Amino acid sequence: MRRRALRLLVLAAAGLVVTVPSNALAQSAPVRGTALRDELLRDWRDMQATLHALAEAMPESEYAFRPTPAQRTFGQQVVHVATANVLNLAFLGGGAMPPAIDRTATDRARAMATMDASFAYGAALLAAQTDATLADVVQTNAFLGPSSRARVVYFLLGHSWDIYGQMVVYLRLRGGTPPASARP
Repeated sequence: MRRRALRLLVLAAAGLVVTVPSNALAQSAPVRGTALRDELLRDWRDMQATLHALAEAMPESEYAFRPTPAQRTFGQQVVHVATANVLNLAFLGGGAMPPAIDRTATDRARAMATMDASFAYGAALLAAQTDATLADVVQTNAFLGPSSRARVVYFLLGHSWDIYGQMVVYLRLRGGTPPASARP
C-alpha cells in the first residue's frame, strides 16, 4: 500500500513538472498581432490625442497662465513636450526630417501645431522601426545613457504623461475640466 502511494505521488509530481512549464510557456507567448512597434505606435498616437485634447481645452487667453512665477506657462508646457520629443526622437534614427521647434511659439495655435508636428515626427520614425530595431541599443544623452530605442519611446511617453499631469492642474486652476475626465 505504501509503495503504491509512493508511485502515485511520483507520477503526480512528474505530471506537474511536465504541465507547469508548458502552461507557463502558453501564458508568456506573445499574442499574434501585437508587435512591440504596433503597441508603441498605438500608445504614441493615443498620447498625442490626449495631449491635443487637453491643449485644446485650455482657452487661448489662458496660454500665458502659470500657477507660480517659477513655473512654465501653459503654452510653454505644450512646447516643452514638443521640444523633448524632437530632441530625444533623434536617437531613434531614421529618414523622417525633424520639425523645427520654435520655443517662443506659446500662443495656442502655434504651440499646438508644434506639439502635433513633434508627434507626427515620432509616428513616422516609429512606423519605420521593427521589433528588432526597437531592441537595438543606441547612444543617447547623459540622462538616459545607452538605451534601446524602445526605452527612448517609453521615456518620452512617461515624460508626456508627467507634463500632462501638470497641465491638468493648470486647466483645473482656470476652472476647466480635462477632456479625459469629462462625464458624457
